[in-house]
Amino acid sequence: MTPRALAGLAVVAGCLGAAVAGAAEVKVLSAAVLKPALNELAPEFERASGHTLAISYESAGIVRKHVEAGDAADVVIIQRPVVEMLAKQGTIVARSVATLARSGVALGVPAGRPKPDVSSVEALKRSLLAEKSIAYPDPGLGHASGIHFRGVLDRLGIRREVDAKAKLMKGTVAEFAAHDSADVIVSQPMEILATPGYELAGWLPEELQERARFTWSAGVPAAAKAADAGEALIRFLVSPAAAQVIKRRGMEPGER
Repeated sequence: MTPRALAGLAVVAGCLGAAVAGAAEVKVLSAAVLKPALNELAPEFERASGHTLAISYESAGIVRKHVEAGDAADVVIIQRPVVEMLAKQGTIVARSVATLARSGVALGVPAGRPKPDVSSVEALKRSLLAEKSIAYPDPGLGHASGIHFRGVLDRLGIRREVDAKAKLMKGTVAEFAAHDSADVIVSQPMEILATPGYELAGWLPEELQERARFTWSAGVPAAAKAADAGEALIRFLVSPAAAQVIKRRGMEPGER
């Protein structure tokens, strides 16, 4: 993080900390794709606000199940349509909802390897059929990228061929890369850019994206024990300085 960004974050977080009486532990349930950005931003928020963060990262589907089950949390970060639905139900406080980042699905390759052609739907189809191994998040575990990519394979009519050589990732791209490899990785850019030894090859063609599914929002559950501190964290995450970190990590920052 640049000195300018650090200074901006410190000012924002300092103001938030002054507005919140007493330090609190803020329990955060977040989709795993936000991990690179949140891990970078968390220490500065803690230092400047006096609060501490206890962040649990899971697939978006698992996070949703935790929230619907009433599991303890002060901030939840999942897809915007889900957050809005939970807000309408009263599970999440509507006034706390803010959009943090927007993304999509992309392809990554080991550093130095030729990048597949993803310039069109037909080019992508040819590239996927030509690759020897493809890794993507396991849809059965609720990973949004994996669910979406499997739908893309169905749409292209090549699911059987790709799945015959596919490796289903149980966790993040970095966790997969620590013990395995593939010629092509399919995930969100934030995860690919955070993985040493891999580089971004390109996004899926726009016709195959589903932006709403990859718009990530935060909200405070109605049953939160540290609601004020949770709202302070959300304000921090939509600040201009935090947006710099989110963009550098591979997503477009959102807005309140």
